[in-house]
Amino acid sequence: MSRDALAALQLERLKRQVAYNHAHSPFYRAKFEAAGMEPGDVKSFADFARLPLMDKEEHRAAQAESLERFGDPYALLACAPRERIVRIASTSGTTGVPTLYTHTAKDVATLNEMHARKYWRAGIRPGHTMLQAVSLSMFTGGLSLSDGIQHMGACVVPVGIEGGTKRVLQYAELTRPEAILATPSFGLYLIEQCQQLTGKPAHALGFKWFFCVGEPGGGIPEIRKALAEGFRAKVFDHTGGGHAFHAISLDEPPERYSGMQFCSEDHCLLELVDPRTRAPVAMEHGAIGEMVFTFLDWEGTPFMRYALGDLLQVFDPPPDCPTPGRILKIVGRADDMLIVKGVNVYPQALQSLVIGFRPRLTGHFRIALPAPGPLVVPPLRLRIEHAAAISRTDLDALEAEFLRRCRDELRVSPTIEWLRPDSLPREMAKTKLVEIVRPDTHDRPAG
Repeated sequence: MSRDALAALQLERLKRQVAYNHAHSPFYRAKFEAAGMEPGDVKSFADFARLPLMDKEEHRAAQAESLERFGDPYALLACAPRERIVRIASTSGTTGVPTLYTHTAKDVATLNEMHARKYWRAGIRPGHTMLQAVSLSMFTGGLSLSDGIQHMGACVVPVGIEGGTKRVLQYAELTRPEAILATPSFGLYLIEQCQQLTGKPAHALGFKWFFCVGEPGGGIPEIRKALAEGFRAKVFDHTGGGHAFHAISLDEPPERYSGMQFCSEDHCLLELVDPRTRAPVAMEHGAIGEMVFTFLDWEGTPFMRYALGDLLQVFDPPPDCPTPGRILKIVGRADDMLIVKGVNVYPQALQSLVIGFRPRLTGHFRIALPAPGPLVVPPLRLRIEHAAAISRTDLDALEAEFLRRCRDELRVSPTIEWLRPDSLPREMAKTKLVEIVRPDTHDRPAG
């Protein structure tokens, strides 16, 4: 579709969706009342932008109120009646109480189509086998990803991550899949552990595709390169679990990352807002703002002007791009941002820098804060693992080089606590890069 035709389709579906939301959800009726609006007042995207945003805290509050008043967590938000709900999905809950939402059979069919579009664009076809090594325990992407893979005719091995690394490797060797879905941090850990646990390098597993999911990293060139070289596979970054916002990166060399291409615009309206003022940001080439999304043509829990806290940069697709859709880059999270002497620092940017020093560093690190951010009393303290072969003399030179890069590229001058290899825990699910700890002394190697 042309951009004009797509916008017309989105507006048509948006008008139907807001009327549906208003008719079936007390939560959304309150949103209209707060804006002094009725569904019929939404005649344009600008009209729709007058409605208040919602976020996870408001979502959790609505769940709690629903439980207290009605005995279930969905009564205020869910729009479909109980007899039409076929699945309950949730976020991972890593930042608090999980947020729940409901799917009807129609919603599940829409999700399946969105997943199929992504994997088809990456080259997956019927006959390929995909190993799903992400959490299957209520994670939005767990069951939904498996269903979407089957829907497009490919074969899924839903081993999950709950059984541990040995079980993932066991099923990789037994089923010989061409592709794996995992968090980038687990992929790097699998590269480390494969030789030790199987006696073979990770590329012997035979993966041709590595799909990053569940956390940042798939868009960091240094991480992409490490995954591509370790598995000798194409690396794709993608979004979209149990909701309508779906995008997948272009087929590019690992050292290059243009972003992810939005492939569900017919089912999801995307907006950008200023993360501080919440004022609209025009969706123009290069624009940056907090991502706000609205489900279109949705029945169960149709999120409306939902702000998840992700900071997004949007680009027009290149003229020679064979597939349609805006290009999106997730810059970071508004709630992850740290402020050090007035400088905004994102953990993802530090991760990219650390990974770039492999193999002198293992790539594993933590940001140690005495108290939660965003304001950090300087200096910013990093705990970084060095490689086993690094001597004291080597470490002095390495530290000087690392600090220079921090100053030049990120405009901060951290202090570093050096750790021996394998000092930090390896996460199979999402890796938390920030930890709250008391300041401690540097741990230098014996030399």
